[in-house]
Amino acid sequence: MDSEQPARHRPGTAVSAPKARRGPGRTTPGETRLRNLELLDKALDLFLEKGFERTTIDGITASVGMAKRTVYLRYGNKTRLFKASLQRAIEAWIVPVDRLRAAETADVEETLLSIGQLLVANIMSPAGLRLMRITNAESGRMPEIGAFSYRQGTGPTLAYLTDLLRRQVRPNGAEVPNPEEAAMAFLYLVVGGPASMSAWGIALDAAAIDRHTRYSVRLFLHGLLHLDQGVAGANGAVARRRGGRKRPAPLQRIEPAAPDSQKLKAIEEENRRLKVLLAESMLELAAFRERPTLR
Repeated sequence: MDSEQPARHRPGTAVSAPKARRGPGRTTPGETRLRNLELLDKALDLFLEKGFERTTIDGITASVGMAKRTVYLRYGNKTRLFKASLQRAIEAWIVPVDRLRAAETADVEETLLSIGQLLVANIMSPAGLRLMRITNAESGRMPEIGAFSYRQGTGPTLAYLTDLLRRQVRPNGAEVPNPEEAAMAFLYLVVGGPASMSAWGIALDAAAIDRHTRYSVRLFLHGLLHLDQGVAGANGAVARRRGGRKRPAPLQRIEPAAPDSQKLKAIEEENRRLKVLLAESMLELAAFRERPTLR
């Protein structure tokens, strides 16, 4: 029998299937996923560098070495690619609620400080500042970007903070009035300050950020613990007026207690620190304004 002629199959014997071999140029699912993540990361870099309008699919594919046809098959157009790249960056950047919960201790001020430091470090990281710049620039034209960022990050964080304040902060043994508003105030006061200054082009060093975080946490907590109870009454009165029922009772004036000398000294020290921080920030802002404009 000719050696090149295929052997005949004998009845009753099993025929083994030919082994599948990966041909040249084929990629595994894992390699495809890594290439796609590389595409999304590089696309976001270019969107941030040039803006959405000036970034092109040609430029993105050239930077990552991928065929345009592949990109269009996966995402359809530039807008969907932009949203996918931003979504990946947001999901990788947010602080999980489990990580915030792990920072809880029996001391409420220590808990709020640890959580504040986690959130501030996250927003002031290179990834956080990059996301803040690009979302601020494009969310007006694409409001779904801001909605996604809130749904994935800010919303769960606010819900956790609201629950935390209900559980751990008991001014005069009572529940915190309007804990949802208090949670939002915490984010604005503790986290929003350094982020806003960075957005304005004012560089803060680690020591200044830490001072701000510690001061803001103490200011928030002690303000919450000594919150005029008339605030809760006023909010309830508004709700009653909207329902057309009882008129609100007049708010009683609450005379402040005489401050303890040690507490007063600590408050004065904190005020001095805040003034120094404000003065340094104003000097940095003035220096920033005097920089020559690049043309």
